[in-house]
Amino acid sequence: MWLRLAAVGRRHPLFGDPGAAARWALRHPDVALIAQCQPDGADGRTYMPDLLTPRPAPGPATRTFAEQLAMMDATPQEAAVHQVATVRFGEGPVPAPLRSALEAGEFGRRVANGMRQFWHDAMADEWTAIGAVLETDIAARSRQMAGHGIGHLLDTLHPHASCSGTRLDVRKDAYEETIQLTDKEVVLTPTTQGSDICVQLEATGDFVLFYPADGLGAALDRPRTSAMGRLLVRSHATLLTDLETARTTSELAARNNLAPATVSYHLGVMHRSGRVLRQRDRHVVRYRRSAEGDALLGQQQPAR
Repeated sequence: MWLRLAAVGRRHPLFGDPGAAARWALRHPDVALIAQCQPDGADGRTYMPDLLTPRPAPGPATRTFAEQLAMMDATPQEAAVHQVATVRFGEGPVPAPLRSALEAGEFGRRVANGMRQFWHDAMADEWTAIGAVLETDIAARSRQMAGHGIGHLLDTLHPHASCSGTRLDVRKDAYEETIQLTDKEVVLTPTTQGSDICVQLEATGDFVLFYPADGLGAALDRPRTSAMGRLLVRSHATLLTDLETARTTSELAARNNLAPATVSYHLGVMHRSGRVLRQRDRHVVRYRRSAEGDALLGQQQPAR
């Protein structure tokens, strides 16, 4: 969903602009392939291929993302072709890069790689805070289900969802569909990326309800008015501040009491997002702030 916001040029209702890192990640050809899967939404339909959001398997959350990437990679070509053909691309045909990837049998592998790339460039630094919100929501919903039952949980999941007996109704203005889910598993997945409830009802049995996590605004303790606060974690801001002069990874690690591997990771993210520049001098690589890094840092500095 964060990639979709960046691809279509929209703002998140809570987090605002997806940011420079997300837009920079769109330059990668495999990330761009995912961006081209986004529907135009002109008719109210917002279906995108379900293979991009595979149903999480039971087990520790630390394994979930890697397992989902493997599922994307293993998507049968026939399923990928069918799902892409279901996307509404306005009045035009399926974009040529999508057709080429599908015809070559590379679509699953490339979107898995694109999702991995986008995660590292645009989401990884924010995940500690976001993950805590999701874990808190899951714990609260689990207690609610244990105390009041699954019917009560489904009936109070979202204003657009209601449960009566053995029937679950989810109100979606753009379409109407009835599906028998007897003896089928439905996974409830909290999300931080939207305010509505989303339904995934793939014919293969990939049934998922995505709902907005409770208490999102209060739980995420981050500034909302500062671009610096939205885009950079503390280590990024610290390193950017110290890059007024070109420095090596080892110099930055020693000056800021950080592990060299940590500094190397953050420099890689900031370099890919255009916030720092890299220059090789024989066997030494030095980094310094770019103009975009200067602008981001400047928005955090008090006026003089």
